[in-house]
Amino acid sequence: MSDRIQQLNTRLSNQIAAGEVVERPASVVKELIENCLDAQATKIHIDLAAGGTKLIRLRDNGLGIHRDDLSLALSRHATSKICQVEDLDAVITLGFRGEALASLASVARLSLTSNVTDKVESGWRIEVSGIEMVPEITPAPHPKGSTVEVRDLFFNTPARRKFLKTDKTELNRIEDVVRKISLSHPAVEIILQHNGKAIRQYKAVMNDADSERRIASVFGKVFLENCLYMTEGSSSDHGLSIRGWIGLPTYTRSQADQQYFYVNGRMVRDKLISHAVKQGYRDVMYHGRHAAFALFLSLDPKGVDVNVHPTKAEVRFRESRQVHDFLFRSIHRALADVRPEQTTANQVAVGPDEIALHKMNVPDDAQPVQSNLGFQPTSRATGGLSFAMKQHLAPTAINQQAALYGALMQSGQPPDAHQANTVEGRIGESVAGRADQSVAENGLIQAGANQDDETIPPLGYAVAQIHGVYIIAQNANGMIIVDMHAAHERIIYEGMKCSSDAEGIKTQPLLVPVSMALSEQECAAVEDFQEELKALGLDLQRASSESIMVRAIPVILNHTQCEPLIRDVLADFIEYGSSARVMQHRDEILATMACHGSVRANRQLSIVEMNALLRDMENTERSGQCNHGRPTWTEQSIADLDRLFLRGR
Repeated sequence: MSDRIQQLNTRLSNQIAAGEVVERPASVVKELIENCLDAQATKIHIDLAAGGTKLIRLRDNGLGIHRDDLSLALSRHATSKICQVEDLDAVITLGFRGEALASLASVARLSLTSNVTDKVESGWRIEVSGIEMVPEITPAPHPKGSTVEVRDLFFNTPARRKFLKTDKTELNRIEDVVRKISLSHPAVEIILQHNGKAIRQYKAVMNDADSERRIASVFGKVFLENCLYMTEGSSSDHGLSIRGWIGLPTYTRSQADQQYFYVNGRMVRDKLISHAVKQGYRDVMYHGRHAAFALFLSLDPKGVDVNVHPTKAEVRFRESRQVHDFLFRSIHRALADVRPEQTTANQVAVGPDEIALHKMNVPDDAQPVQSNLGFQPTSRATGGLSFAMKQHLAPTAINQQAALYGALMQSGQPPDAHQANTVEGRIGESVAGRADQSVAENGLIQAGANQDDETIPPLGYAVAQIHGVYIIAQNANGMIIVDMHAAHERIIYEGMKCSSDAEGIKTQPLLVPVSMALSEQECAAVEDFQEELKALGLDLQRASSESIMVRAIPVILNHTQCEPLIRDVLADFIEYGSSARVMQHRDEILATMACHGSVRANRQLSIVEMNALLRDMENTERSGQCNHGRPTWTEQSIADLDRLFLRGR
């Protein structure tokens, strides 16, 4: 270290910049592909040798670089993508800093060949080798577009080179980069070769079938068979729109390794986005598991700042709260609208927007927490007993359960196990009574097993109950198996949530206000989010620079420790601009109550009661999972049963 300040030379400053941009061969590939895309290329050919450490060559058919700009292209902060400070407020290209080529030239042997015309003989080439020199520009035949060749990465910085992994590991990282970019630019054909052998080819997407093939090439066919395709946008949400594929709650992974999110075509990692997606899956995801998705968010470029990270891997939203809420609502709504009767590619209208549901067949090699959940329902109209159940049983069961619990909740005292069992008994009597009445009114003697396929509802008709736990039903496709406790638990839970939402959050003033010691940042959040906190039933007032007074809390939280919850709520507001902690805590209480109030194991149900439960499931949001994320039903098709017993062989 010197005791005097000095100006760094160009070579050293470029190598420092390279340390920020070029971490490994995958970083090189990412930067070069983004340059190709910004040049409007429709075909990109990538050649690698030794995992990219010896050779990385990218060839595209883009606009090309003019001969007079070739040497400038290798200079730092030289770019055609922005011209003035105002351009940074609305960046629409993937690159914009003009650092990539200069950084690469300082740590590798680089050559750039380009042509802006349709004449092959009009190409020009420039070469540099990581040293300060005036590069020479020479003629080089080349079709319209550019070729960038990077050899011997980190040849002049051995300290960086020794941190590289094996060729196989580096190649895997490059494949991952190409895979992610292929999702965000489906109209571009990308070919990847290693040591002269083609290992990946992503053909340009021309139709829906091609789009499915590209998704399958990234996630695998299993994901494609267990996902929803959603698209939603609204002018009321600051021009936000979202589209993409989200995995069903029954399709989960042990790690968050299949979570791809794009903002205006740029792959990003963002805590706010991860939190919003996690909240969208909150009610249906099995604990400890992770969702899989590929989502594409579009918004006005002025609403997002991409100039916050050297590799542009992170972004900052100017209206982060609106973005968070929009993502949460979209995913929450899409998952809520999954019903057994949904078929392949059905369109379900949701207010001003649409959620498109993709085919959902769970594979034979389902993961441990998955079921063989076969969403292979019919599109036939329901009739017969199903109509009777819809008209008489489902509303009665849900509404009475919610009303009985609602009366207990008004006092702020959740029911104990005895009260819950009493409620369960009353509901069972009500369901049985209404079922008998419905059968008498409609003259239906049988449970529906002999109905024609045209009148069989998605979950079919009950045939039997085994071990006091599972309901066996027959539908048009084959056999349905239902966990009656888990299914009834979800039905009651959703009914209670609807009842609570209709009444709103009731606030209970404290007889003696409680003082809480907080940090200055937390106290400032109390003042900044007063209206939002009151909407959650919390009346908080700042008492000093590091303390607040709690004057009122939600009634439903009357018998819980509110101080940790208040701290968590404030932390959410500081980090994300919103909080779902109170509603999440409410849902946990309702889920416990629903668990106590649902039918228990070894409770013998009549055929009519079982059919009433099946019809309730068909009319209930998120009925495919219980409150804990466990599957509530599974299907075995006739083909599955035939294979099991070797029929037809």
